[in-house]
Amino acid sequence: MTTPARGAYRAPRTGLHRPGRGILLTSGLAIVLAAVLLPFYWLVIASTHSTDEIFDSTPPLLPGGDLGKNLSSLQETASFGQVVLNSLLIAVIYTVCAGAVCTLAGYAFTKYRFKGRDALFGMLMLGLVIPTQVTLVPLFKMMAELHWLNTYQAVIMPNLALPFGIFLMRQSMAALPDELLDSGRMDGCGELRLFLRVVLPPMRPALAALGIFLFLYQWNDFIWPLIVLRDDASLTIPVALASLQGVDDTDYGAILTGTAVAAIPMIIVFLALQRHFVSGLLAGAVKE
Repeated sequence: MTTPARGAYRAPRTGLHRPGRGILLTSGLAIVLAAVLLPFYWLVIASTHSTDEIFDSTPPLLPGGDLGKNLSSLQETASFGQVVLNSLLIAVIYTVCAGAVCTLAGYAFTKYRFKGRDALFGMLMLGLVIPTQVTLVPLFKMMAELHWLNTYQAVIMPNLALPFGIFLMRQSMAALPDELLDSGRMDGCGELRLFLRVVLPPMRPALAALGIFLFLYQWNDFIWPLIVLRDDASLTIPVALASLQGVDDTDYGAILTGTAVAAIPMIIVFLALQRHFVSGLLAGAVKE
């Protein structure tokens, strides 16, 4: 048996030579994944059981047969079908309108130079540190003066210019070369066409992130819809589910069923837009 000569090159030891490390890492990731998915699994399972079965000494781990009963209870007590339509309509309109406002504002703050631009942007960013509760009273008085109480526009309009959304689009558009815009103007593009044809296509990953954030923000909003929506037929899902919690008797089976149904659109939105994240990461990783 020969030994390597002194000073001879030795290949560095990598993780491939340590299978134990890979097993440990895989086991740790599996544990984290199980901890993340367990609450969702229990939510789905509990939505198929009655309240008595949910609070039994032995928690249910397999699907039950009360899903239809829970859905019927939701429909009878909260008109849940109409509530889901209300939430979808409000969330979709808000995502489209707020996305347009945030994108245009981010583009203006990044690519246009005007007096007071930085000061105005700094004032806008102060909205990130102001608690939402501080603005509830003046916003409510404003909606009352406009006679918008118990209307969809009262829920949608106040938060269209969301500071975080504008900040996200401004930071994303800062990476867009000014030379690209100048070449488009030299080719005869108007400002609107330049924005739609030149600026927006490279911003798809940022727009997907913004769309997910705005949709979830509006879909899960509770305080503001609770204040401005008064008619039971116009409530959103979070407000309707909160109204089912009674002092003496609460149908937790129905509430968990409604929560499981409310999670479906969020999952669909994320799955529909996640490929834009992947394509954006891959495009940024490839060097031409």
